[in-house]
Amino acid sequence: LCADCRQRAPRIVAPFCAKCSEPFPGAITQTFSCANCEHRTLHFDCAVAAYRSRGLVRKVLHQFKYGKQRHLRYPVARWLAESLHDPRLRGRHFDVIVPVPLHPARERERGFNQAALIAELIATSAAIPSRPVLERIREELFDWRGSGMSVMEMSHRSPEYESINAAAGQKLRGLLAIPDSYEVIFVQGGGSLQFAMVPMNLCLPGKPVDVLHTGAWTAKAIGELKKGFTYNLAASTESQRFLRLPRPSECKFSPNASYVYLCTNNTIEGTQWTAMPDTRDIPLVADMSSDIASLPTDVKKFGLIFAGAQKNLGAAGVTVVIIRKDLAERAHENLPTILQYRTHIKDKSLYHTPPTFAVYIVGLVLEWMESLGGVPAIEKRNDAKAKLLYDTIESSGGFYRCPVEKDSRSRMNVVFRVAGGDDPIEKKFAKEATAAGIAGTPGHRSVGGMRISLYNAVTLEAVEALASFMREFQRTRG
Repeated sequence: LCADCRQRAPRIVAPFCAKCSEPFPGAITQTFSCANCEHRTLHFDCAVAAYRSRGLVRKVLHQFKYGKQRHLRYPVARWLAESLHDPRLRGRHFDVIVPVPLHPARERERGFNQAALIAELIATSAAIPSRPVLERIREELFDWRGSGMSVMEMSHRSPEYESINAAAGQKLRGLLAIPDSYEVIFVQGGGSLQFAMVPMNLCLPGKPVDVLHTGAWTAKAIGELKKGFTYNLAASTESQRFLRLPRPSECKFSPNASYVYLCTNNTIEGTQWTAMPDTRDIPLVADMSSDIASLPTDVKKFGLIFAGAQKNLGAAGVTVVIIRKDLAERAHENLPTILQYRTHIKDKSLYHTPPTFAVYIVGLVLEWMESLGGVPAIEKRNDAKAKLLYDTIESSGGFYRCPVEKDSRSRMNVVFRVAGGDDPIEKKFAKEATAAGIAGTPGHRSVGGMRISLYNAVTLEAVEALASFMREFQRTRG
């Protein structure tokens, strides 16, 4: 629903009955019970409501229940979730939300229990575990929100897909607080294409690209620059085996650089920028493929941000590009059309057939993030996960050891060695972890050791299980 429709919804505000939430037209300031509730014995504390079932709200409810418009569960759930902020519920914890049962005959007729669908979404707002995005995908796989089509069947020129594409872009704008002076586009080719596409569009004649070299991913970007662009290593920690990030005093920027390039999170080496370097008036370009939306980002500090979706935003196949509008005009007009950012901006990411299903999944993941409380809430989760894992490593008495300097350590990818890097023991660790249901623990083949990825969708409970396994492994092997 648009903002205007949401504002027209008849919200319940005080004064209202403390038992049933029926609003009262008077000017009562103290707590009261209405005539219907005052002399009744009620077998519950209170019935909390957010909106009256009138006008727009009644129309939406009717279409949802009887018109089989399942997608309308989202505005309904958002309305009801507002009731969780009611003063009568403040300070109370809920372990479960129970949907009102629906008679089996009615459920067969409608094909779903509307209360169950809404309860699932409200549970997320109340921080009660609910079904993940994958369940949503399965549910909508054959029929996207009453359209009769799967997203995979839609024409990318159809109104249905255009709404999916636009909604994903708008949600990303909202979650990352992207200013109007920036464009958001969805392209293909992953970060690897961006290693070439960025200099093709942003390099100015006679002006080098300043690179902050921090690992394997910046090395790949440098590899593309070597094929026809002037670049300068403004700083590099290769001599320290990339076990830390460059210090501010080590960064030597060119006064006339086209832009400064960095990778905010180095998945292989386990390092992460949290404070960005001061590049003054020179645009800062960032590969955020592995930590976008994991912590608040001041987009205004960057000229361009790109990120493959597969770590924190969705499935492989789509790349998000956030670019300052003026920088999109730098590209030479003879650059192939499909490689110009302004082409995709002009056609709203629909210049050619986009990765429709991948963009759809990005939209679902952004909805999930929004329901948790946005990026600040995600950051809080990520901080707790990383602290737990690093504390487990540090408290092991050296059995586990993280080689990365503390100030440079990543909250997304934690690297460590087991028993001083003993290869048989590390292989045993990986094998037993897999047997315990903990997958993907071996480090990248280029560095060895162990690596744990703590991307946004990883739960604290999963990290607690890992920490428990690590302590038990140390007890039996240490």
